[in-house]
This record gives sequence, structure tokens and C-alpha cells, in this order.
Amino acid sequence: MNEWMNHPAMEKMDPLKRELIKRAAEQTSGKNGKDLAPVMMALIGNANKRGIHFTSEETSLILNILKEGKSEKERAQIDQMIQMTNSLLKRGPK
Repeated sequence: MNEWMNHPAMEKMDPLKRELIKRAAEQTSGKNGKDLAPVMMALIGNANKRGIHFTSEETSLILNILKEGKSEKERAQIDQMIQMTNSLLKRGPK
């Protein structure tokens, strides 16, 4: 689970972003695919409130962290959650 800390992209990342990712990784440890959606939404929401926006590369890294150690079924659930999250974010606030 801690291999992500050695990822080259993490070295270049803003320390605040690294801390948010670290918290998300801790919060998702042991959770199944369905339970990851609230954690991901909270991560994005908290970051946005602070004026922190993740690049697509950073987002991919986060998602790979969330998928680490999960079964194929759980990975599929995470991918489904990602699609739902992306569609919600594209629609924006009503």
C-alpha cells in the first residue's frame, strides 16, 4: 500500500496534494469498491474548497492507489464510480 509514496509523480507534486492523497489512501484501506465513491468525492470537494485542483496525471495516480490490492470486481466498481463522478463533474452545479 505504501509503494505509491515512491512514485516519481509524487516527488513533483505539491505537498498539500500529497497529504490529501495520503489521507484518501488511509481512508480507503480495507474498503470495497462501492465504499470508495464517498472518499473520492470528499477528496475532490475538500481540494476544490482549498483552491487545489488535481491534474489528470495526479487523478490517475489517486485512482491507481484506490485500486491497489482490490479484486477485479472491486476495480470494476471503482471504474464505474469514476465514470459517474466524471459525468457529475462535467454537468457542474445546478
